[in-house]
Amino acid sequence: MRGHRTSCFLRLVLVLALALPAGAAEKEHMPRFVSLRADEVNLRTGPGERYPIDWVLVKKGMPVELIDEYDVWRRIRDWQGSEGWVHQRMVAGARTVIVTGKTRTLHADADDASPAVARVEPGVIARLLECHAAWCRVETQDIKGWLKRGEVWGVYADETVP
Repeated sequence: MRGHRTSCFLRLVLVLALALPAGAAEKEHMPRFVSLRADEVNLRTGPGERYPIDWVLVKKGMPVELIDEYDVWRRIRDWQGSEGWVHQRMVAGARTVIVTGKTRTLHADADDASPAVARVEPGVIARLLECHAAWCRVETQDIKGWLKRGEVWGVYADETVP
């Protein structure tokens, strides 16, 4: 009788697994970049409200790297390396980047020789439009242009963004 129950249980598990959408049983693709949905996001030491707040992130739209998940909690890392847990409603799938280093030139085309359309300061957050090879097209304050991939944080070195 025990063998029959085990066999039925295994068939039930298999049927349920096949009924789930592809990838539903797996964690979402990680790591990946997302952005902050609010102006104030509590970064906790663990996945739950009972854990203390370690940091408060205060830039809506700031890119963060999603590195783990537990139930409705997401573990993220910011561009300065701070890590912590946030509720899933505090992050959005919108892609942004943050300008790093020094003041950067936003070019009209993906070419150092192309005309400058603007200068952007470190810490400026821009919407990520696309990335190909060494360049990413971004938009900030209704100005679109190209920055070198190494001048921003929020996109992987080998990532193509359509």
